[in-house]
Amino acid sequence: MSDNNNSHSETEVDIAICGAGPVGLSLAALLVKRGIPAARIALIDAKTVEQARQDPRSLALSYGSSQILQEIGAWPLAATAIHQIHVSRRGHFGRTLIQRDEFQLPALGYVTRYGTLVTALAALPSLSGVQLLRPLQVTASTEHEDSVELQLSDGRNLHTRLLVQAEGGLFGAQGAKALQRDYQQVGIVAHVQASAPIAQRAFERFTDQGPLALLPQDDGHGNNYALVWCVRPDTASNLLALDDTAFLQALMQAFGGRLGRFTKTTTRNSFPLGLNARPASSARIVAIGNAAQTLHPVAGQGLNLGLRDATVLARMLAAELSSATLLQFAAARQADRSVTIHLTDVMARIFASAPDGAWSQTLLGLSLGLVDVIKPARRLLAQQMMFGRR
Repeated sequence: MSDNNNSHSETEVDIAICGAGPVGLSLAALLVKRGIPAARIALIDAKTVEQARQDPRSLALSYGSSQILQEIGAWPLAATAIHQIHVSRRGHFGRTLIQRDEFQLPALGYVTRYGTLVTALAALPSLSGVQLLRPLQVTASTEHEDSVELQLSDGRNLHTRLLVQAEGGLFGAQGAKALQRDYQQVGIVAHVQASAPIAQRAFERFTDQGPLALLPQDDGHGNNYALVWCVRPDTASNLLALDDTAFLQALMQAFGGRLGRFTKTTTRNSFPLGLNARPASSARIVAIGNAAQTLHPVAGQGLNLGLRDATVLARMLAAELSSATLLQFAAARQADRSVTIHLTDVMARIFASAPDGAWSQTLLGLSLGLVDVIKPARRLLAQQMMFGRR
């Protein structure tokens, strides 16, 4: 990608993408692959490339997402394959085990680092002509009848026919959208080691306060699992205040002994959890990924939904680069977005709002047992998680 940070005071492009994370970079690559000239695309991001590469967060990629990345040349990359997903309810009847062999796939999904993915995407030859504007921020925007004018933090004005918002940020730091819900939960993330890891098996464990996910990740950093533990704010404060030994003991109590003892943890970080979806429509501005819908991390669907957004938008803009396409895009993505939002929202609300041991929590456990027995339900759930609709 070419860095045109200070080349002109005025710049014109066909498509400007705000946010050069995995979704924004993938959209740019898909647009070029489908025939949009790279020089007519601009990517704007507040972080430098090096800052993005150093991001240690773990990402859960569905099998369908790996197919999207393969299409643009960013796959394979360093990632741990998930062959099984074990879903259970702590202290209650009900579990299900989804396995790749049921679907004749090489993996159900993959776990990688944010920095690994953006490094692979930024290095794509197809993006070498894209105008990369970073580290820069959009300080103001004005939508005209035939364009959108952006004022950038370096004083430059950027004129674009269409603007794609692909920079999400954390819940609580975003502008409110039509559908917003604060789950009153906090996600604690870290990497942990276990004494008896089960290779390539991911776990989603529903506790009284929220889901606890352990994703297999052996990527040379000495860790077995990426942890995402969703709890209420007061519990999160207590857990974050513990020393490593006490934290691992608390994790063992919540998760159980399926992986032996937890022996080591990295530094813990946390973030608020909420739903913020259904952005306002505009003739020349469209939102995708976390900028369109910030979801609860249960089932790990946020990035995968965003990559499907990028795939559909690129295909439609390649067919017709116009404001009418943006309206058609919203209609085309409604079904997939609605199903995914509803699925994660229901599971999150059961534990965010129901008291411990409530019937709604028990029914979720029973439903897990039914999913394990009823094959069509298992297949429907797995297909939505792995592929969605695109």
